[in-house]
Amino acid sequence: MYAIVGLGNPGEAYEATRHNVGWKVIIQAARQWAIKLTEQGASLQGTGHLGTEPIVLGVPLTWMNQTGWAVKALLTQYDIETQYLIVVYDDLDLNVGRIRIKQRGGAGGHNGLRSILDALQTDEFSRLKIGISRPPVGDDVADYVLSAFTPAEIPIIADTTTRSVSALECLATRGPAEAMNLFNTVNLYEDSP
Repeated sequence: MYAIVGLGNPGEAYEATRHNVGWKVIIQAARQWAIKLTEQGASLQGTGHLGTEPIVLGVPLTWMNQTGWAVKALLTQYDIETQYLIVVYDDLDLNVGRIRIKQRGGAGGHNGLRSILDALQTDEFSRLKIGISRPPVGDDVADYVLSAFTPAEIPIIADTTTRSVSALECLATRGPAEAMNLFNTVNLYEDSP
């Protein structure tokens, strides 16, 4: 069984922000895969199948920097080992429109990922990183990640969310090597802001 978790901050004020694209992907995946998400403990969660592969989707309801304990609780609840965890989150170092699948590694400055690494005490899980681009020079990064996408970026991020759901399906059913080969090389928005 795979656990697929999207990172973000709770509350309406954060729904449309760059930092919540992980949530957005999980919500869309739940719709596409007919998985009902309900509040259980520290997350919205639901179970279903991708083909014959059982999965649990999770959206932690904690603040981003406290995500780790919610993810650990989800894995414990369903008795899932960390190598079957996929974390979906925003990445400043990728342009809007880019996605990248990665296995293992550090936090790369992302507080939600740092919290997960601290809670699990391992980096042995997959990641699906979604590009949000860097702010203009001189702008505060914390303010930027909590800002909304620009009108020009909104259709790009909508398409990226759809491609991310396809990437998750490939990752869970066909494995990381094939998913990385298919989705890490796609760069539809080279000139995006």
